[in-house]
Amino acid sequence: MTSLGPDAGVDIESLSEDQARAELARLEGVLVAADVAYHQKDAPEMSDADYDALKRRYLSIEAAFPELRRPDSLSGKVGAPAAEGFAKVRHQVPMLSLLNAFTDDDVARFFDTATGIAEGGATMQFTAEPKIDGLSASLTYRAGVLVKGATRGDGLVGEDITRNLMTIADIPHRLAGAGWPDEIEIRGEVYMSHAEFQALKARSAAVGGQDYVNPRNTAAGSLRQKDPSVTASRKLNFFAYAWGAASSLPAPTQMGVMDRFRAWGFAVNPLTVLCQSRDALLAHYRMIEAQRATLGYDIDGVVYKVDRVEWRDRIGWRANAPLWAIAHKFPPEQATSVLDAIDIQVGRTGALTPVARLRPVTVGGVVVENATLHNEDYIKGIGSDGEPLRGGMDLRVGDTVVVQRAGDVIPQIIGVVADKRPADAVPYVFPDRCPICGSAAVRDVNEKTGKVDAVRRCTGEMSCAAQAVEQLKHFVARDAMDIDGFGSENVELFFAEGLVQHPADIFRLPQRADAVRDALVKRSRQQALDRKGGAEAAEPDPQPGKAKGDQRQRQLEKLFAAIEARRAPELDKFIFALGIRHVGATTAALFAKTFSTIEAFRDTALQAAAGGDIHTDFPSISGVGEAVLASVRDFFANPRNVAALDALLAEVRPAPYVVSAESPVAGQTVVFTGSLEKMTRGAAKAMAERLGAKVAGSVSKNTNLVVAGPGAGSKLKDAEALGIPVIDEDQWLALVGG
Repeated sequence: MTSLGPDAGVDIESLSEDQARAELARLEGVLVAADVAYHQKDAPEMSDADYDALKRRYLSIEAAFPELRRPDSLSGKVGAPAAEGFAKVRHQVPMLSLLNAFTDDDVARFFDTATGIAEGGATMQFTAEPKIDGLSASLTYRAGVLVKGATRGDGLVGEDITRNLMTIADIPHRLAGAGWPDEIEIRGEVYMSHAEFQALKARSAAVGGQDYVNPRNTAAGSLRQKDPSVTASRKLNFFAYAWGAASSLPAPTQMGVMDRFRAWGFAVNPLTVLCQSRDALLAHYRMIEAQRATLGYDIDGVVYKVDRVEWRDRIGWRANAPLWAIAHKFPPEQATSVLDAIDIQVGRTGALTPVARLRPVTVGGVVVENATLHNEDYIKGIGSDGEPLRGGMDLRVGDTVVVQRAGDVIPQIIGVVADKRPADAVPYVFPDRCPICGSAAVRDVNEKTGKVDAVRRCTGEMSCAAQAVEQLKHFVARDAMDIDGFGSENVELFFAEGLVQHPADIFRLPQRADAVRDALVKRSRQQALDRKGGAEAAEPDPQPGKAKGDQRQRQLEKLFAAIEARRAPELDKFIFALGIRHVGATTAALFAKTFSTIEAFRDTALQAAAGGDIHTDFPSISGVGEAVLASVRDFFANPRNVAALDALLAEVRPAPYVVSAESPVAGQTVVFTGSLEKMTRGAAKAMAERLGAKVAGSVSKNTNLVVAGPGAGSKLKDAEALGIPVIDEDQWLALVGG
């Protein structure tokens, strides 16, 4: 998901009329595209917080320049036009959106405005209910029978998805009980529970299907299936919470109508309550916010509505939203969850990294189940500077924690809800032995500073299976040897089957084709058994006989071809693939440029490892410090590492490092900004330099090209201001043939 962020631009008070007109046009383009992505494609391009900020700026400019407000202004629109492929349904009563409240003061203004119309000192009541993060739908019943179901669409016209809605168990085909009007349109939210979302992800992963991002998008996509049986296979739910056109209402209040909905067979959210004061509304909001992680479905706020229907007409509407209701949104990009477990992962360098296993919760549009805990000090509530974290509170299994996505990408725990800590929660004891091989796990002391390393590491080195597997995964990865199709799953399979223990074994696999085929068949059969829940599966493959054999042979040939294609890798990628501690893609490129060949690099490192002086054995390389050189020396001082390298060099011949003078970016200055999704920043820099380009850290008039990924900020603005060409990561790879 792209985080565009609010473009504050010039203060609204300082805008000229021409500037305001241009800014409205710019914002309209961004917001319309975001609406289409969210409502039609079920693939949001920005976070709710960013969208809300841009929409607020749009409305503020319109308010400051009312003469610029057009009849088709976004302030009067809802959602996006109905998607193609479904019959259109015109809503008898528009399906409006809601105004948003972000602070307690916003709620106070809403409350004071609404209660101001009460007559004779009458007490006005409000309903407060969770705002479900799903897909709005309307259901039309005639004589108690469901005759039409539709999406919101643009608020006026939606899509006819009647057959799909009828597969949802929460939606009755015929109303129960009695007292329903001749015709009524019942509105609510279709959603997918966390449990069903996780089950669907697991089912899809088992058959190599698509990955699903979050329950909201998945529910919306499920409802828009052409085949209703696909919708039926994904357990969706529905909460009823409103109505549209109706020949009559069964009660004069919101709560009364909801009671009738419940009697007619609908699910009504059990956290819906009546409140008579502003403090009661806010108290219910905070109670729901605290329970958010345990509800089992996604919500993004609490909706307040004037309960008595007759008073709503007095309060009135805006073009696209009622003034008698408001959505009190939760703080952006944060959520609460429960810490169910702390697991220890062992990385390729032996680092023991604690990982939080969380109850699934949606944060910034993505379902978060895990969060890094960095190291044992972080768990104890101690920062890298020795100062307290989270107010000094440690993390314990069972804690209710506050989660946010750091930089809109990496989930992290930023707080603990102290009053929700279980009475039996105990401090976490970090292991002092490797959970994989049982070797001692120690925290080294930095010889230079005398400080204890924050990371605890396994001392098992090559005898630790976890390090071997992770080293192999690193070796085949895109930024390293880049063996196409040889991913983590194959590494784990071939390691478990004893086919690959060291990198050189990968290049010997074509000589063991029968054993490789047997391993792939074994995995296929196990996956089939898993899909059938352990039932017997005499023939797990959908293609029997010769077709199955041909498919397997093509799979083998493709794998072996990918291996053969990497027998002459780029030198910088090869050095990076060795997995030497502290040697990232950028540093590997510096070594490659300095030594030109693997033999020169190996001989220098072996000399330093034999007792030489790293300061004299290695040439001075800008950007390569003592810690890196010490890691290289220690790597080559281990005879098992040298033996593994020599065995590998018997299979592959890294190409000498030569700076290209013929590439399309040779001689140009390139700047990378934002998040890169297909390579690391270091790998991108190394690639550009290998192609003869200079990589700069900032944009200037001397910059020739800017490669911008999601989240690009000031550098992108500088490039646009200077008229410098800007491309995305895919365009960069196409340009350089990556």
